Formats: sequence, C-alpha cells, structure tokens
Amino acid sequence: MAEAHQAVAFQFTVTPDGIDLRMSHEALRQIYLSGLYSWKKKFIRFKNGIITGVYPASPSSWLIVVVGVMSTMYAKIDPSLGLIAKINRTLDITGYMSNQTQNIVSGVLFGTGLWVALIFSMRYTLKMLLSYHGWMFAEHGKLSTGTKIWMTLVKLFSGRKPMLYSFQTSLPRLPVPSVKNTVNRYLESVHPLMNEEQFKRMEALGKDFATNLGPKLQWYLKLKSWWAANYVSDWWEEYIYLRGRGPIMVNSNYFAMDFLYFTPTSVQAARAGNAIHAILLYRRKLDRQQIQPLMIYNAIPMCSSQYERMFNTSRIPGIETDTIQHIKDSKHIVVYHKGCFYKVWLYYDGRLLKPREIEQQMQWILDDKSKPQPGEEKLAALTAGDRVPWAKARQTYFARGKNKQSLDAIEKAAFFVTLDDTAQGYREEDPVTTMETYAKSLLHGKCYDRWFDKSFTLIVFKNGKMGLNTEHSWADAPIVGHLWENVMFSDCLELGYTEDGHCKGESSSGILMPSRLQWEILEECQEVIERSLAVARPLADDVDFHSFPFDTFGKGLMKKAKTSPDAFVQLALQLAHYRDMGKFCLTYEASMTRLFREGRTETVRSCTTQSCKFVKAMDDPSETLEKKIALFKAAATHHQLLYRLAMTGNGIDRHLFCLYVVSKYLAVESPFLKEVLSEPWRLSTSQTPQQHIDLNKNPGMESSGGGFGPVADDGYGVSYIIVGDNLINFHVSSKYSCPETNSHRFGKNIKRALCDIRDMFGIGKNSTK
Repeated sequence: MAEAHQAVAFQFTVTPDGIDLRMSHEALRQIYLSGLYSWKKKFIRFKNGIITGVYPASPSSWLIVVVGVMSTMYAKIDPSLGLIAKINRTLDITGYMSNQTQNIVSGVLFGTGLWVALIFSMRYTLKMLLSYHGWMFAEHGKLSTGTKIWMTLVKLFSGRKPMLYSFQTSLPRLPVPSVKNTVNRYLESVHPLMNEEQFKRMEALGKDFATNLGPKLQWYLKLKSWWAANYVSDWWEEYIYLRGRGPIMVNSNYFAMDFLYFTPTSVQAARAGNAIHAILLYRRKLDRQQIQPLMIYNAIPMCSSQYERMFNTSRIPGIETDTIQHIKDSKHIVVYHKGCFYKVWLYYDGRLLKPREIEQQMQWILDDKSKPQPGEEKLAALTAGDRVPWAKARQTYFARGKNKQSLDAIEKAAFFVTLDDTAQGYREEDPVTTMETYAKSLLHGKCYDRWFDKSFTLIVFKNGKMGLNTEHSWADAPIVGHLWENVMFSDCLELGYTEDGHCKGESSSGILMPSRLQWEILEECQEVIERSLAVARPLADDVDFHSFPFDTFGKGLMKKAKTSPDAFVQLALQLAHYRDMGKFCLTYEASMTRLFREGRTETVRSCTTQSCKFVKAMDDPSETLEKKIALFKAAATHHQLLYRLAMTGNGIDRHLFCLYVVSKYLAVESPFLKEVLSEPWRLSTSQTPQQHIDLNKNPGMESSGGGFGPVADDGYGVSYIIVGDNLINFHVSSKYSCPETNSHRFGKNIKRALCDIRDMFGIGKNSTK
C-alpha cells in the first residue's frame, strides 16, 4: 500500500555490489515536522506554566518591579529598609564583582524577592476573598453594597486575562462542616420519609454518633482537609467510581445528545469530519489554556481541574480497583465501524487534518469491505460487562504482541469514535419511539460498539445525527457539556458545510489512510467476550427510557412565578413522583462544589418537609389556592437554600461519606453511618447546564441535553435541560424488571405536574396575569 510505503523513512537491499540504501524524503520530512510540532507544544506548555505559576501577576510585572527598585536606588532612596545593603555586603565577600555590579545584582535580587512576595500576597488575599460566600445567599438580582465592594476587590486581585488554570492556586479548600450540623441537617432531610418510631430510632443513632464516634472521625477528616487540596474528591473518585466491580455501561456512563430538531448534514462522513476537527480545535485550546475559566457574575472563578483528563484518557480495569490512565498527548484516534477497529492519524505536515481531510478518512472506513477478525467485532463488550473478568482478560490475553499494541492504540487514543450503522434522532411522525431508541443507542448501543472505558466516545449515526457516551470517573457532566456545546457551535456556525452536505475545503492526496488494528484473539478470550456480553445485554434491555421535549412552557413562564426555574422543576418532579408511586422517596439532585479547589459535586436532598406539604396540598381539594401558593413558595425558597448550602461546602452527603471512609480505615463500625450510606436514591435527578448558542439568532438549534440510567433498581433517573424560554427536554429512565416503575407513565405525570403548578399561579396561555 502507498501509505505504508510512505511511512518508511528508509529501505535497504543487499546486492552483490553491497548495500543499496534508499531514503524516503517525504517520510523524513514528516518525521521532522512531527518533532517540530512536539517541541512547539512543549514550549507552549512551558510558557503557559510560567504565566499560570505567577498569576495574578504577569511575567512582565517582574521587569516593572525591578526597574522601579533600581530607579529608587539611583535616586538615593532605599526602598528595602536596609535589605539591599545586606545583600551587597554578602556579595562583597565573594570579591568577584565591582561595586556597580554588586548594586545592580542586589537591586535585581531584592526586586525579584519583592515581586514574589507581592504574588503570594495577592494570591492569599484573593483566596481569602473567595472564601466569602455571602453573595450566594443574597436575593437574586439584588446585591448589597458590601457584596458589590467585595466583588470589585475580587476583580482587582484577579489580574487580567486569566488562563484556564490561572485561579487554581487561589481557590479556597472545601471546608469540613461540623458533625453536629451535618447530622442535624440529615435528620431534618429524612423526617418526612419516616414514621415517628423510625425517626426517633434514627435520631438516637445520629445524636450518639455526633457525641461519641463522630468527633474522632472528624479529627482525621480535618487533618486531611489541611493537607490535601480537597478532602472529598480523591475518595469520591476511588470508592464511588473506580472500585465499583459491576458494569459501568448504564450504571455509571452517561450520554449527550445532538440538536433536537436540526441536523446540519445527512452525510455521515462529513458530520464526523467536522465534529472530530471541532473536538481537536477544542483540545488545542485546552492544551494552550486558551479556554476562559468559568466565572459567576464574570468575577467569581470556578475550579478547572476536571478539564485536565478530558483527552488522551482511558479507564484501565483492575482486579480490586480500576485506574485512570492519562497521557500528555496523542496524535491519533481509533474508529469502530461494522465490527472493525481503525487507527486514524490526526496530523499531516505538522498540522491538524482539515475537516475535509478527516471526512476523506471516515469515508474510506465506511467504504472498506474488509471483515472483522475472529473475536474483533464484539471485543468492546469487555468494557460493558463486569470489571474483574475484563481485568483478568486484559492481563492474560492483551499483555503482549499484536493484542497489546492494538489495545494500547485504543487506550492511548485522543478519544474513541463509532461510525454507527443505524439512523437515529427525533422524528416528528414518531417522536416517542425515535427519542427512546436514540437515547438507548447513546447509553449502551449494541453493548459492543462503544469503548465504554474511554473518557468519551463520539458516536456518528448513518443519517448525520451524533452524540457522546462519557465515562464518569474523570469528570462530571458540566465539563463534558462545555466541550459538547463548543463542538456543536463550531460544527454548524464556524466550520459549516457545502450545499451538498460535505465539509468545506478540498480533499488532499498523500495523507496516510486509516489502518486496521490487528488482533489474535484466542477462542478462550472469545468465550470471555461472550460472557461479558451476556452480562451487558440484559442490563441494556432492562432500561426503560423515555426522552421527550416539553414545549408547553419553559423558563420564561416560570420566572413569572418569581421562583428559580430549577426549584420549579424539582417541585414538579416531587409532585409527579408522589402521584406516580403514591409515596415520597429519598431524592438526589446533583449540585457542584467547583467554587473550591478540585471540587466536584454535592447532593441536594430535594424531598423536604416543605415540599411534601406542598405536594399533599396540591391534591387536597379542601386546601385554598392561596395556601397552595404559599406552600409552593416556602418549598421553593427552602430548596434554593439547600442548593446554596451544597455549593458553599455545607452539604450533607459528601461529609458523611468521608466520615464513613475514615471509619473503615480505622476499622470501627458506626450503625448510623452504615444505615445512612445504605439508603437507596429512588429518584435521582440532574439538570444539564444550559446551552450558550443564541436561539434568537439561531432558531432551531435547541439542545436535547443528555441523560443517564436509573440509579436504583426500583427507582427513576431524571435528567433535564431548560432550553431558552419555551422548552424543557426531559430524559427519564427506569427498569422494565421493576413492576412499580414506568418511564412513560412518569413522563406523563411530569407534564401534568408542571401544568398544574402553572395553572395554580394562573400564568398559562389563557391567563391575563
């Protein structure tokens, strides 16, 4: 093959006249350009490391400080209060410098020391300022004078033009709440879910824990919080994600969808070409720290640490625990299509491949008629089943030879791509079935056509629709959401397509075409693959999914009720669940703790005493309208308070989880913690971050959001995205094997609950309010 010939830098043959050496100038040129690219990338990282390391100052400020010190010295003014003279005397001992040189060196050394001291002072001051969270509890849109002054000081000490990781060393550590406060808030949260006898028993356990064992465990937790950047995140990653021995497909991985109504092209290879190029542009910005850190009110920074492992990352199975493998750079991706794995190089002539060139590569794969090698087609099922068999198979069958090289190619790829042979997406003639199959395809597919261990898999369907399947341990949904919004924006509004649906630009000759990964999969290994598939398929088939757009009203109407849209939806979910199941349950809503260094998530316990009173009143014909509205507002206000407490490090569940981990390390049993950590979340909810595409300028580009599988066997998982002023997309999951749950029934109850709350306020379409 021509591409294989070009990849060889030189060839030689032995002849009677000696050795005939033939050099390939093109190959040598590619080697040179590859090295140049590598050194350029190292230099950019080195430069960005310096800029980030001295933030909130800048490297140029060193020169300003040193020149200022030297100027005062020549003006016969000593800005150092005698320190420069002491440095001068120390240098004089060497005897190698003239007086003038000593003065210059002394001034430079003092100026540098002063500059470093100013950096640490500014950084510490900024950290102290960011430790204040009173602004979070102010009424929305009404900042006090004190908060405005505080925000001005934050902006003053934040420096100019921050890079992605500029604020990392200035973010405060996650505080450890007091044991008594956490226990009291926990008891308050479970009170509406227990009868009096159950509550009194739990109250006794809680008070005993807070008085006796709790303070001892808390001491170790405090010690960790002083030593580690975050007292929760490493344990959360290890014990919640990496130590799980069951399948990560459905149970842990989540998905992101394409635009709801709009597909920019129906050409599969072209959509893949633009999407892959847009992802690589994002990666380049990430490497160069050109992505701005997320800021609240354009002033308060959030932690960016989760971005570090977005690319070139894979989860590696282990017997007792998995690990996350992350490499600094990767110049290829791996593509799966119809049972075959292909390695695709991303660079040519020292530059990224252009969208049209990537489309050319994808079309080559789609046109390839070669058949899968024995065991290749369903190989990825190993990543969908239980972790221990996969770990053992990896050690036994993939530790050497072709299999090791090919597995390395997958695990060290920038990301994984599946060119799916099915057509998916919303269709107006059958919205229910099409959205259900689209969601299930992204969540689990055929159980062997996504590499579930990769940080994310890009899935491009036959009709041009696409989506992501994301491994959860390395980062949470808002991080992936930021990538995905940027990709969709770049795909449609920056890169674009020709009139016939192809990527813009010209195809190029000389680019290396994709190469098949080679495997030698023994029959014993194929049996392991089939067993993993036998575990994964029932799990996938059991998922009852219902994805639907709710376009009766949206955020615009909710604001007329003068309440948070998230609180509005959460209370509607409580009402819907009570009507669906006839009872209340422990409810999980994901919140973030990224106001702190290396912060991830915290739980908001959305089922509260206040929400239960409101829900019961809604279906009580004897309750007055005024009473219902008052109960709704009280429940919404309390929900917002819980959300703010969670965001500011005063949640319940992460603290109790870490206390439980400490108790296990100390080999002490806590009946209270054991019971708390064993309680099932029968309603798990999450709001997908809102999209940033301007829908007024780009109508039709509404995001579908994303979703996840059910957390409990007898419960519901609900993801939703509030899109613009008139649309909410919901993704509801449960299990067919549970006779009590039904995702479609729950979806109907959600719609009914939202409309009932709207009608309660009298702010519907026919209202004059």
